[in-house]
Amino acid sequence: MVGMIFIIQLFMLQVIDPSYKYFAESNTQRKLTQYPSRGLIYDRNGQLMVSNQPVYDIMIVPRDVVPFDTLEFSRAIGLPLEKVTEILEEVRTNLRNRKISSFKPSVFYKQLPAEQYAVLQEKMYQFKGFFAQRRIVRKYEYPHAAHVLGYVAEANEQKINRDSYYAPGDYTGVSGIETTYETFLRGKKGARYVMVDVHGREKGPMRGGRIDTTAVAGKDVTLTLDIDLQAYGEMLMQNKSGSVVAIEPSTGEILSMVSSPGYDPSLLVGRGRSRNFPGLSNDTLFPLLNRAIMSGYPPGSTFKAVMALIGMQEGVLRPSTSYSCNNGFHARGIHIGCHPHRSPLDLVPSLANSCNAYYCYVFRNVLDNPALGSPKVGMEKWKAYLLNFGFGNQLGSDFFNENRGFVPGRAYYDRIYNGSWGSLTVLSLSIGQGEILTTPIQMANMTAAIANRGYYLTPHVIKSIDNDTIPSRFKERHQTGIDSIHFEPVIEGMEQAILGDFGSTARIARIPGIEVCGKTGTAQNPHGENHSIFVAFAPKHDPKIAIAVYVENAGYGSTWAAPIASLMIEKYLNENIHASRVWLEQRMLNADLIHDDKE
Repeated sequence: MVGMIFIIQLFMLQVIDPSYKYFAESNTQRKLTQYPSRGLIYDRNGQLMVSNQPVYDIMIVPRDVVPFDTLEFSRAIGLPLEKVTEILEEVRTNLRNRKISSFKPSVFYKQLPAEQYAVLQEKMYQFKGFFAQRRIVRKYEYPHAAHVLGYVAEANEQKINRDSYYAPGDYTGVSGIETTYETFLRGKKGARYVMVDVHGREKGPMRGGRIDTTAVAGKDVTLTLDIDLQAYGEMLMQNKSGSVVAIEPSTGEILSMVSSPGYDPSLLVGRGRSRNFPGLSNDTLFPLLNRAIMSGYPPGSTFKAVMALIGMQEGVLRPSTSYSCNNGFHARGIHIGCHPHRSPLDLVPSLANSCNAYYCYVFRNVLDNPALGSPKVGMEKWKAYLLNFGFGNQLGSDFFNENRGFVPGRAYYDRIYNGSWGSLTVLSLSIGQGEILTTPIQMANMTAAIANRGYYLTPHVIKSIDNDTIPSRFKERHQTGIDSIHFEPVIEGMEQAILGDFGSTARIARIPGIEVCGKTGTAQNPHGENHSIFVAFAPKHDPKIAIAVYVENAGYGSTWAAPIASLMIEKYLNENIHASRVWLEQRMLNADLIHDDKE
């Protein structure tokens, strides 16, 4: 009976299912992973930003290798003979240490360019035990937006252990959009099984190709970026440290995100990545740092717009409220200086002239409001408004490494001052200094909320995904807790900061034919020259763009940040720069605030 079972089993294996013959002898079959094309990336206007290009991994099956002409091989593969000898010795070492198998394919040389592979392919029959496996790497159509796009590299051990999709040697998005939308972009791997002869040459598909699986290409994505505006912003910020973030207020779509100094994304493609990455990592100007989302700065005087809104919402400030400025604010030995301007001022000209004293009074009235009982309760009220504006937390954009910034509160100051503090102790917060830290994307988002008269949508760079939907959180409105009626005098003050009917700090940002509303800022920097800041939106009615510009160690906001922001606005809305402002454009394009500062 037992013998009959064995006979039946042998019959099943040999006659009914002969597949064992294809797999029993590993030297007659080879599995080739079919890597999918990664999804393409387009800008908001359909311009192709990122595509793909083929490269070839040269594989080796050590057991199948026979003596060959290494000089001829080095010529065919395009490597110096010494390099080929070095790699072969590394293979021998890995075999001895059992890091690779003698029977299974291992990578001999990664990412051989397609043009070099064409040379090798003609001579591959001479090198038994070697074969090529096609791979796909990124091709960047523009040398811009590197921080937004991110880059692709080999999956590390942690990634492989966390996601069963990946195997050693697979590639994955490491930063930017490439990692955030990796599961959409990567596609699905396939496999091809082929018969090979004793020379390693393919003799045809196994089982007629019936066991092969087809790779599925990744999904194409469209970004909210305008690549022309992005390129222009990077030109304006060339030879400057800082960032620019421009947002469409009605949607939260990021039109441009510039971090400077930056780098050409093609530097981190293929074999060049291993050469270029260390240089970029060790650069003292930190080109790999996405300042737009990762750097924290004091908001400076741009914060006065929010301070005015909080004061009105809390009922301690009206547009007609007037305060005097005697070269600044003075109380109980505390002095915060201010630049010369007419005095007293009410709300609109206080913003136009950026009066420090005015906002010291407003801040004290918010914290010391008798209706709240104590400055500590007032501080918590003040902080709650800031959190509603998106400060002090990650906004929830497409970028996983977004900085939270910092908004101090009651507990923070209780810890520092042992519970003994008041509004005068923390007065520097009134003008956007002190412990408060914000990111450029948070400042652009604040500006969009003002442009929208009280709400914002989470800033994001994904516009659409082929046959899929973008995250629903990007469609949700976030209310600031400020009544819409209070925004009109603030917006009027921001417009007057540029028009100058009541004095101004940013006349240089005027654009013929466009109503621009903006606010300058100069953030104190304990490590050197102050940071130049400007936030703005336009047009005043039905805004199409809100922007925040930081130029590090550059002095006043009106000197560098305001011109750059206004040029970006004009470029986006009008496509061209007015003849009367070409001189300003050239000044920004030609300025070198990095190298000149070092000379």
